[in-house]
Amino acid sequence: MADLDKSRQAVLARIAGALRAAGRPDGDCALLAVSKTFPADAVRACHAAGQRAFGENYVQELVDKAAALRDLDVEWHFIGPLQSNKTRPVAETAHWVHSIERLKIAERLSAQRPDALPPLDVCVQVNVSGEASKSGCAPGDAIALAHAVAALPRLRLRGLMCIPEPTEDTARLAGQFAELRRLRDALRADGLALDTLSMGMSADLETAIAEGATLVRVGTALFGSRA
Repeated sequence: MADLDKSRQAVLARIAGALRAAGRPDGDCALLAVSKTFPADAVRACHAAGQRAFGENYVQELVDKAAALRDLDVEWHFIGPLQSNKTRPVAETAHWVHSIERLKIAERLSAQRPDALPPLDVCVQVNVSGEASKSGCAPGDAIALAHAVAALPRLRLRGLMCIPEPTEDTARLAGQFAELRRLRDALRADGLALDTLSMGMSADLETAIAEGATLVRVGTALFGSRA
């Protein structure tokens, strides 16, 4: 618990420093704790340190942790690739889905979101690096997909998400984050009220914040290396 509290404070300090360096106001970028592969007890300890939003990459792990921690006020974000035959448990469990890359996935989430729950907050994932191994729609398809998703009931399109290529070339990285920001700005100009740029992780959150990230997805810097 002490280590998680210390780790979280260190990450929050990095976020605050990056916001200051970018001339952005305090609180302009939120922390999403990526708890994939770590046990529910680790989430509970991080929650006790003040964290409320947690990200999971695997459907069964999301469902199991949400059930184990139903006594806590956790905001669950699904951030991994989502197959169409696994949308229902995500629609019934998650508060956010960051990884919409096809309209079919969004349509299923919309149809399966229980009426008793508030609309599901979603982001369209864009493959800004063009890597064949990466999930996400092509940048050229993002605007049409975002408009189609925004029109669906039971969903609320909040913004865009990306996972850039792993590189130590900061300028190249910044360019990929900037591409996502430009798409967000184009969608805003088209009349969509988007407020979220989900980009940046443990190694590159400062670069992402400099390019406009409003939510960084941090796992290793909080929980340590994964087995």
